[in-house]
Amino acid sequence: MKSAVIARIYTLVFFVLFLSGCKVIEGIFKAGMWTGIIIVALVIALIIFVLRKIF
Repeated sequence: MKSAVIARIYTLVFFVLFLSGCKVIEGIFKAGMWTGIIIVALVIALIIFVLRKIF
């Protein structure tokens, strides 16, 4: 039960963060390519970390 609630919270946070993606992408392009690569790598690492904790 507790892990189902946590999974829903993570899902909600994920959607809240990435539904405003247009502003994020605009900021990444303004900051430069390497900043974008680092941010994408960090987001992928975060997603993998969260998925490992859930499953």
